[in-house]
Amino acid sequence: MVAFGHARIILALSGAGILLLQWGCVASQELSRGSWATLLKNSGVSAMHMVLTHNNKVIIFDRTDFGPSNISLPSGKCRNDPNDTALKTDCWAHSIEYDIATNSVRPLTIETDTWCSSGALLADGRLVQMGGYNDGAQVVRYFSPCERCDWFESPSRLSVSRWYATAQILPDNRVIVVGGIYQFSYEFVPKQTAGETVYQLPFLLQTADSFQNNLYPFVYLSSDGNLFIFANADSILLDYSTNKIVRRFPTMPGMEARNYPSSGSSVMLPLEGETGYKYVEILVCGGASSRAYLQATNGTFTPASQTCGRLKITDANPKWEMETMPIHRVMGDMLLLPTGDVLIINGAQSGTAGWFLARGPVLSPLLYKPKLGANGRFQLLTPSQTPRLYHSTAAVLPDGRILVGGSNPNPTYAFSNVLYPTELSLEAFSPPYLDPAYASRRPTVSHISSTILRHGNPFSLYFSMEAMLSEDSILINLLAPPFTSHSFSMNHRVLQLKILQVTTQLMGKSYEVVTETPTSTVIAPAGYYILYLVHAGLPSQGIWVHLSAP
Repeated sequence: MVAFGHARIILALSGAGILLLQWGCVASQELSRGSWATLLKNSGVSAMHMVLTHNNKVIIFDRTDFGPSNISLPSGKCRNDPNDTALKTDCWAHSIEYDIATNSVRPLTIETDTWCSSGALLADGRLVQMGGYNDGAQVVRYFSPCERCDWFESPSRLSVSRWYATAQILPDNRVIVVGGIYQFSYEFVPKQTAGETVYQLPFLLQTADSFQNNLYPFVYLSSDGNLFIFANADSILLDYSTNKIVRRFPTMPGMEARNYPSSGSSVMLPLEGETGYKYVEILVCGGASSRAYLQATNGTFTPASQTCGRLKITDANPKWEMETMPIHRVMGDMLLLPTGDVLIINGAQSGTAGWFLARGPVLSPLLYKPKLGANGRFQLLTPSQTPRLYHSTAAVLPDGRILVGGSNPNPTYAFSNVLYPTELSLEAFSPPYLDPAYASRRPTVSHISSTILRHGNPFSLYFSMEAMLSEDSILINLLAPPFTSHSFSMNHRVLQLKILQVTTQLMGKSYEVVTETPTSTVIAPAGYYILYLVHAGLPSQGIWVHLSAP
């Protein structure tokens, strides 16, 4: 053990060399840079939208008017849609259910067009999914995670068309749907009263420049129950119950736009139980010039943004803290990892979102460690061999791997005679914490006192590991799986639970840790979460828990 200033560092020998472990996190530059594996070369569908459900299945879908996909519906089943712009009678699936355990897919049936739509997971685990294009623009759909279940279209509809809108789960289990093309408003699913329609939000009109650049706004449920909404380069705090803007934040520095089609990405950094979950910090990375879309349509592909900005929205006088990434990136997907770190994956180095409008695929994921100093937060990881551009997605799996799919910058499925062919494969990226050299030091959770949790209640986890225990380096993280599309993971949040007690058992090889859930559905909306025990930056296998409604 080496003392260095006020931090203690453990030098741990392994087959991969020396791993530096700091209290609570792996040091900024791990020797491992992660690894890739191809899961399926042909899943049948290009993954425009992706969401993990609590039965360890991933729902993947694109749009209905691409024409034929590469996977057919079950024998004798076809979709008949006189409004479809590609196939009036369509016997091809445009949605699949990917089974993690068996590495196989099952075709699903979507009736109306889901192109550029949104979604959220409800308290009971159902996926609610809304909007799209053409005959799907006002449709509300549900998918229940159960054996042989399929899509269901609700007779209740959105009040207006929502194309490129964002969905956010609320504390009362309603979903707010914000924005969309030419929709400077929001509405709720389901409606509370029969006459409820839409609520105007002039902020969305004010941030819509001549190229829009404010579609798929970044929306987060903050610790005070209000909504943080970021569009283009500006942001507000909205009291959605009164339709009042309660706070305006500084414009993000730089001459870049961050939302579709300039398509940066964003996460809300983990909320910490040790501080009462009251401090909220937003991270926004990447994007493009506000004129990048027009320039790309004219054949000029300008470099994407290379900057990130952090904003502590709960500060009395919040200011953007700007950072520079190692590489330019537009259309990246940002995900919170089981450790609470951030992964930026997919995207391009120049251009913008849209058909044929990007160049220079970014093949290397980027690891961002928010707890480290400003000069040591970024690390480039092992590159993929597969470009993932427009309409690509990613999702965190319970075992800590990242499922990556999609990429179709073409208006149809095109596999030849195009610069970037339609991509139907699924890959898994294993971040550095999954390197086999670290396996002996990874904690193993044997059981949990209950997988059905109540707000504000304590519970126990029992775990074992070979490494020497450091109580200061234990984290208990709850990860809410997001709905990911168009470079934004909606409803994604990580809660770092407050640890009450750690007890050693069985000669130092086995331990009990007592923790407690947040008291409020504002901090932790009811629903299914993946629970990870993290020791010195190495997460356990995730365990599904159900935080039930009060």
